[in-house]
Amino acid sequence: MTPSHPHPDPTALPDPTASPDLASQAAPTAPAATTPSALTARSDLTAPFDLTAPFDTTAQLITRITSELGTRLGHVTLTGSRRTDPDRTPAPALPAPALPAPASAPLTPPAPALVLVAHGSRDPRARLTVTALSDVVRALRPGLDVRLGHIELNEPGLDETLRGLPADGPGAVLVPLLLSRGYHVKHDIPAAAAAAAARPLLLAAPLGPHPLLVEALHTRLAEAGWPAGAAAEGHGVVLAAAGSRDPDAAVDTRRAAGLLARRLGVPVVPAYAAPTEHTPTTVPAALRALAARGVRHAAVASYFTAPGRFATQVADAAPWLAAAPLGAHPALAALLLHRYDQARSAAPTRHRQLASA
Repeated sequence: MTPSHPHPDPTALPDPTASPDLASQAAPTAPAATTPSALTARSDLTAPFDLTAPFDTTAQLITRITSELGTRLGHVTLTGSRRTDPDRTPAPALPAPALPAPASAPLTPPAPALVLVAHGSRDPRARLTVTALSDVVRALRPGLDVRLGHIELNEPGLDETLRGLPADGPGAVLVPLLLSRGYHVKHDIPAAAAAAAARPLLLAAPLGPHPLLVEALHTRLAEAGWPAGAAAEGHGVVLAAAGSRDPDAAVDTRRAAGLLARRLGVPVVPAYAAPTEHTPTTVPAALRALAARGVRHAAVASYFTAPGRFATQVADAAPWLAAAPLGAHPALAALLLHRYDQARSAAPTRHRQLASA
């Protein structure tokens, strides 16, 4: 039996013969504001998106959101920048934020010059030797201003070297190329520094005694023929120095002899080319003292920085081996730099008294 009010078939198409009223009820027209074409026409991305407008169905709301999102994404490139819109005035570019300037490294003040103070000699080999030694010092510390000045007999003199320092420069450290305390160290060099008082100067200690000097002495003895390794019984050494009227010079030379004796394992006796009341032992007297102790092979170690009259004199007295002076040995150059650094790290007292280290 057929029902009097059958349910409508949802799959049935609308009847074109139906009355207009029934057709409008079956398919109501959506509001113009919610159509995609109306949403796409909106090009003002800065206009607020009005979600308060009434919507008849959830589908209408979703349609409006989707259309609005598509419109806005159409004005953005893949890199995130805004597409050019000829109908709009481009927004002014904002200046990049200023970054703070990197902190500059502190400037290192220039180092004072190293003035190597040599004694001087009439032997032309002496000046050549100390000049070569200055070159070794420069090679060990590139960039350091290394100058040479002589106490006597050779040029340039110490006073001339000090006058040649820049008046507005960092000054200099005077490093004596002398092996012990004595008159030159305590009087001549400080007097030259006082005469150049307008420039900042520091006085370094003399070179000896020091293990680096022992290293150079051992090398020169080995070059002269001293046996390698432990010396056999019956060997000994005379440490020949210049001599001084200052008792501190004798103390320093005895200490150097003690260091060399421990290095070689043989007796070492200090002797002097120019004996004084404080340094009375001559090289022949030292050789006799060694012979009395059973030494049959005595070598003479030349405790001089460069060739000269005294170095030649003591070498002529050697009965067996005679070593050359210390010369431009790298250990001597390293010791000059060590004394330079010591003077700089000490209290900044100008023309301070020199002392053995």
